[in-house]
Amino acid sequence: MPAARESTLVVHEIEPVFDERSRVLVLGTMPSPVSRAEGFFYGHPQNRFWRVMEALFDLPDHALADNDTRRAFLLEHQIALWDVLASCTIEGASDASIHHARPNDLRRILDAAPIEAVFTTGTKATQLYHRFCEKDCGMPATPLPSTSPANARMRLPDLVQAYRPIRDVLES
Repeated sequence: MPAARESTLVVHEIEPVFDERSRVLVLGTMPSPVSRAEGFFYGHPQNRFWRVMEALFDLPDHALADNDTRRAFLLEHQIALWDVLASCTIEGASDASIHHARPNDLRRILDAAPIEAVFTTGTKATQLYHRFCEKDCGMPATPLPSTSPANARMRLPDLVQAYRPIRDVLES
């Protein structure tokens, strides 16, 4: 029987990506250990977030291969990216194990940018946004499926279609 993972207190140290032109806010839950080591969002090579963005915005495969290119892409496309949580205890990257959650202050982005829509990536991010942030932010979140490798039931084309509302907002 495998040993149980130990819960660790994780403090979010990756700065949000946004500027005064950001129109949509995409929120995950908390960076994975790989993302924290990379120092940027969705850093695990099996996470499909960046592949979804490439397909959604008609970019070539691997166009968003490094963090500088990813940051530039987000800003160019008026997408703000951060996470719902500022800290929590968590076992590895398991959202289901989250306890003692403390939210990020999303007003930091909302007060600086004309955000028109909030999107949450995954069930736990959606639950936590609703619990901690929605009232203060004054707008509901549109839930999107997780791009994590743990969400293996969704194929890449299905994820791209599910993420289409982000592009729809930006094209309106």
